[in-house]
Amino acid sequence: MAQTNTNLDQNKFAAAEELPKAQSKVKEFTKKFMKRKTAVVSLVFILFIVLMAIIAPLVVPYAPDQPDYTALLQGPSSAHIWGTDEFGQDVFSRLMVGSRLSLSCALIATVIGTAGGVILGLIAGFYGGFVDSLIMRCCDVLFAFPDILLAIAVVAIIGPGMVNVMIAVAVFTVPSFARIIRSATISVKQSLYVEVARSLGCKNSRILFVHVFPGTIQSMIVNFTMRIGTAILAASSLSFLGFGANVTEPDWGAMLSLGRNYLNTAPHMVLFPGILIFLTVLAFNLLGDGLRDTLDPKMN
Repeated sequence: MAQTNTNLDQNKFAAAEELPKAQSKVKEFTKKFMKRKTAVVSLVFILFIVLMAIIAPLVVPYAPDQPDYTALLQGPSSAHIWGTDEFGQDVFSRLMVGSRLSLSCALIATVIGTAGGVILGLIAGFYGGFVDSLIMRCCDVLFAFPDILLAIAVVAIIGPGMVNVMIAVAVFTVPSFARIIRSATISVKQSLYVEVARSLGCKNSRILFVHVFPGTIQSMIVNFTMRIGTAILAASSLSFLGFGANVTEPDWGAMLSLGRNYLNTAPHMVLFPGILIFLTVLAFNLLGDGLRDTLDPKMN
């Protein structure tokens, strides 16, 4: 009983020591990140878009599917700050509500692609040999196609729709993560603590996911942030081409596609969706750059 109490006290003491260390690392990361003004501004913009995706249906001035046949194709005004479309629907309201569909599609697709790429990259980098060659050659085949063409090919095979767009975007996300995580895995598995775990008789599965995987998280976070921007652009492109969201849905790409029919008479229908897509993709890319510079000790 005494021995048990002693062990418990030691565990509590160790946990109490680890907490200040974790808090110190968070504080150090925050301090370094705040020095990168461009990344901070990008993060604020992303948080605004995410907030609008959550609460937009409650705060926008008009319902996204509410037509006003007395205000067809009107330009920006006090009543409609970003103008109206061919049905008199408020463009600002539709874009803000549509951010939920566009962001969720990109996020889900990136998460699926990340999961697949990380698993393949860990296996390829850890085991090497034939397994590594097989996985990397498959990735090279996918890399031979431009991302958007690969996504179009996938959607053409499995059919249009937002779910299939997510699958298509996830497919071209996998090889980039597989290659990055493979490189990180090869570097981490040569570390001393991995050799110690192997000498102690730890199973390969435990070494891979407990000792090697945490060392690749830094690379995964940076690439994940940037790939969300790429996924938004790809999903919007597919919707623009008619493979994604229905034209009646408030999706950024679908709204851009409808707006091209009125480019001469109502350019705001193309201008504002295009600007929103551009700024969101740019914000994710700049945030990824900021995270990379903050997490890289050579940049500090």
